[in-house]
Amino acid sequence: MNLKDQHSKAVANWLLLGVGMTVIQIALGGITRLTGSGLSITEWDVVTGALPPLSEAHWQTLFEKYKSTPQFNLLNFDFTLANFKFIFFWEWFHRLWARTIGLVFAIGFIYFLVKKYFKPSMVKPLVVLFFLGALQGAIGWIMVASGLEGDAVYVKPTRLALHFIFALGLLCYTYWFALSLKVEALTADTEKKNNNWIKKGAWIILTILTLQLIYGALMAGHKAANVASTWPTINGQWVPMGLTSADSFLLNAVNNTIWIHFVHRGLAYLLVVLIILWSFKLFQQKGNTFWNQARNLPMILVLVQVALGIFTVLSSAHIVPGVWSSFEWLAQIHQLVGMLLLLSVVNIIYATKN
Repeated sequence: MNLKDQHSKAVANWLLLGVGMTVIQIALGGITRLTGSGLSITEWDVVTGALPPLSEAHWQTLFEKYKSTPQFNLLNFDFTLANFKFIFFWEWFHRLWARTIGLVFAIGFIYFLVKKYFKPSMVKPLVVLFFLGALQGAIGWIMVASGLEGDAVYVKPTRLALHFIFALGLLCYTYWFALSLKVEALTADTEKKNNNWIKKGAWIILTILTLQLIYGALMAGHKAANVASTWPTINGQWVPMGLTSADSFLLNAVNNTIWIHFVHRGLAYLLVVLIILWSFKLFQQKGNTFWNQARNLPMILVLVQVALGIFTVLSSAHIVPGVWSSFEWLAQIHQLVGMLLLLSVVNIIYATKN
């Protein structure tokens, strides 16, 4: 391996560290949502907010600010300071981890720049990467601000979905950038026609999966899991009542909980069928070591993901507010596997890009 290849792999490893940290950040976002912690910090102090309250007086000041929010007045009016400290921790840690990601990228960028590890072809992707990271932070604050006004007791589900899908976009972009520096694309040993079918199938699946992940965020934002805590039917019906409302189609599609639940299940079944059929083509295609490992993942992950979705829905009948139990664990793992499924499809798109 020559020096330039070593430099590229070092940059790739730095990017993959960022991928891992971003996965953890998205998981922390899920914990923040499930614990109802997202609105506990009412200000966006980029620098001073990195430190937690260091005195009882500071805790009281922040608690008083939280008491002015709709969430406290309409939902958590019986909260004590101890309750507040619990939800504060998760939101603070979520923000701290985001700052840590920024620090890791900044330090790595400076180090590789001084050492002249960056090739000219890396400059544009790096600029895009930093822009996406900054944009994600801005969207995060816009999302939080939506729950601090009017009669909102949670952030707006549409803004939660936007925050989530942009985080996944950042995740996929960073991962693709790392792959481009570390992994060779597939050298097909079979017919070009078969390879083209795989590529088209990958993009179709990616599109449907993106829509599915958006609906997963809407499910979370609307707390729609327990509107139908039954399976295989939805409250005893295959096509449930109440799929339409007086709203326009767009508003119905993002606000009607039974519609959101129905579409989220339907897209899951569609993805299972498509990925199984697609996987038969993947298994027929021969290639390098990366390909031979990557082609097995989509079908495994989609089957695990659907099973987790079913158990999550069934467990939603036993949700106890303020208590972390089986539903919360399953929902969190369900989100994690969804991210891994997304990256597994990115693997195939990258491997067949030539």
